[in-house]
Amino acid sequence: MKKLVKVTPFVIAALLLAGCAGQDKTDSAASTDCSPAGMSTLEPGTLTIATGEPAYSPWVLNDAPEKGEGFEAAVAYAVAKQLGFENTAVKWVRTTFDGAIAPGPKTFDFNIQQYSITDERKAVVDFSSAYYKSNQSIVSFTGSKIAKVTDIAGLKAAGAKLGAAVGSTSLDLIEQTLGLKAQVFNDNAAAVAALKNGQIDGLVVDLPTAFYLSAVEVPKGIIVGQFENSDSMDNGAGLLLAKDSPITACVTGAVDAIRDSGELQTITDTWLTTAAGAPVLK
Repeated sequence: MKKLVKVTPFVIAALLLAGCAGQDKTDSAASTDCSPAGMSTLEPGTLTIATGEPAYSPWVLNDAPEKGEGFEAAVAYAVAKQLGFENTAVKWVRTTFDGAIAPGPKTFDFNIQQYSITDERKAVVDFSSAYYKSNQSIVSFTGSKIAKVTDIAGLKAAGAKLGAAVGSTSLDLIEQTLGLKAQVFNDNAAAVAALKNGQIDGLVVDLPTAFYLSAVEVPKGIIVGQFENSDSMDNGAGLLLAKDSPITACVTGAVDAIRDSGELQTITDTWLTTAAGAPVLK
């Protein structure tokens, strides 16, 4: 004869708790499934990635992210591969910079467009861990006395006159790291004007700004070089996702994996130093 178990309120509560615990375990396991089949992407089995309209070099070459050429295009495909998506399962869409960061539904799984990670932005969107941290760099022009400098010693030997905006990390680098007397300007616009007029030999700015200035603002502009790990205040740029996206943890894990394996550094060396003409000055 089987022994009868008296069902008390305590037994009922215990059974309910056990059921909840089992459900939590199942949900947790599902939420950590970072395979293409397990991830809740916008389109099942497809990873939709957004970039700017247009997208510029060296981030994306020739405004063609689908070719995987350029720093951010290469990072995007490396993350996709880490998550198990073949290149044919990656779909590209375009957004404006401000539109993508606004609250609300997204047309992409993640957006790669040099989004700096800030607390203000994190209130309305998610970020992966940083895939890029900006270095300080020197913008000059062809024919300047520092145009062919290859190291910090060369800058000092040339008697370089370097400018930077007041209160900036760039100014700190000139005075504290390089030990040079800086020409100080109210803002970058005034400093660019001084560079164009030959009042300074080079302007120190963060690398993304340097790419723009050398390509667009400064006639015959060049990047003399960049300084490794030179902006301690920079939280880095992260892949942008919808707020509370179900795949944020998976995307972060993929970024961390390509960083830990050294693949991210290889991509950085390829597209932001060698190909982009921004050597590291040591």
